[in-house]
Amino acid sequence: MEWVLRFHGVGNASAVELGSAMATLEREGAPWLTIDCGGEGLTAFQARYGDMPRAVFITHLHLDHVAGMERLFVASYFDPARRGQVRLYVPAPLVPLLHQRIASYPNVLAEGGANFWDAFQLVPVGEAFWHDGQRLEVFPVRHHWPETAFGLRLRGSVVWTGDTRPIPEMLARHADAGELIAHDCGLHGNPSHSGIDDLEREYPPALLARCVLYHYASAEDGEALRARGHRVATPGEGAALSPPRQVELP
Repeated sequence: MEWVLRFHGVGNASAVELGSAMATLEREGAPWLTIDCGGEGLTAFQARYGDMPRAVFITHLHLDHVAGMERLFVASYFDPARRGQVRLYVPAPLVPLLHQRIASYPNVLAEGGANFWDAFQLVPVGEAFWHDGQRLEVFPVRHHWPETAFGLRLRGSVVWTGDTRPIPEMLARHADAGELIAHDCGLHGNPSHSGIDDLEREYPPALLARCVLYHYASAEDGEALRARGHRVATPGEGAALSPPRQVELP
């Protein structure tokens, strides 16, 4: 079975021309699970698949990662085949923040009679969750404030860090099965995001060789990262993945 990580956007919040940092796990060419729901990323999703996502994992709540949620609500609420069927997998600490930031706007429809959550099947998640027969792991990363940003792992296949500083201790645990690692990285780091100097200092060469970098500031910065010998994602690119490994539970 063919698995692919499709990058809908690879830029930071200011790099509109690169699209919002957002991706979809594809299985046999079809969207299986989407990671985040930024504005530009959602437009790229629609252009590629001709539809809206039916399953979304939210890494954190900065608007370049959730600005598409209102459009997703409208598309889902007014489609009887989708209403209440679109799964939102949200790390449990983010649920009240997501409600405050997006869902609590008064009178979500001018006509009344609707709640934001009517459009979705909200699934709060802890350290792991099941989606369509596969178990995925969730782990905290380093972005702004503790317990407000999370990464995702499909064992043996892919790790998506989300926005983060270097997390060697997390990847030692959650990327120990040969996974492709999609990692936040710009040419220059800051208190919320990794720079390439940070990754080269913190990660061993064997782990860096498995990384594909996204969330950079410009096409020129992407070329500079490539010139240093790193793999850098581009908008629309599909990265081939190994099939997930079956998880043996006690």
